[in-house]
Amino acid sequence: MERIALVSDVHGNLTALEAVLADIDRRGITRIFNLGDYVGKGPRGREVVDLCRERCEVNLLGNWDDFLPDPDREFHSEALAWWLDQLGPGQGAWLRGLPFNHDFWLSGRRVRLFHASEETVHRRVRYVRTQAEFEALFTNTAATGDGPVPDLVGYGDTHDPFYECQLEGRTSFNTGSVGNCMGDPTPLYCILEGELDSPDPAPWSVAYVRVPYDVEAELAVARAMGMPQYDGYELELRHGLYRGQLEEVRAGEPVTGYHERD
Repeated sequence: MERIALVSDVHGNLTALEAVLADIDRRGITRIFNLGDYVGKGPRGREVVDLCRERCEVNLLGNWDDFLPDPDREFHSEALAWWLDQLGPGQGAWLRGLPFNHDFWLSGRRVRLFHASEETVHRRVRYVRTQAEFEALFTNTAATGDGPVPDLVGYGDTHDPFYECQLEGRTSFNTGSVGNCMGDPTPLYCILEGELDSPDPAPWSVAYVRVPYDVEAELAVARAMGMPQYDGYELELRHGLYRGQLEEVRAGEPVTGYHERD
């Protein structure tokens, strides 16, 4: 039985990534697949990219990885320009050149991993979704290419972990986020286990792992670097509340679940 660690949505949170990688190492897992969003939101995108290039066997494209280093995009946001400036030479091109999806067999299941949806990294599918959105996850598109359609789909993007199965054995799961998890802000990754590259039915599993880390150290780095939108970052890392809810929190208003927001 092979074990693969699935990480996603590190978002420049190097402290969380290092804690998760240390846990993966303690478990003796040597294969790591990354589902994208290395940069933005947190202060150390450059270091995160370097570490993921070194440690991850598979690296996939995320929405931030696509739009942040886009040479044709003009940013009128101080924060976006700051995060872009944190990237090292050649990192932007590497990020934008990452593959969209990764397909393989596991214990007789046709597995497909991507960042956000079967169609584009810029459209998310939350666990509150339509039946049509669920079924579309298992289709081939211009982005995924041809080949056997999957019956086990894993993705990230929403920072909101879940697992769901329906008729015909179709199963989807969301990995949550290493560096920016919502609800419970403790970093989260998945362990996918089964007979790798085997089309024959066999036991398989997906497990979720929470890894506590030094939140104060990460926030101290963000302050020392003068990262913009610090208050929103602190809200997300301390409380698992989306930074777009900052004004509601400051006003003492009740906040809704992250999954209900666009």
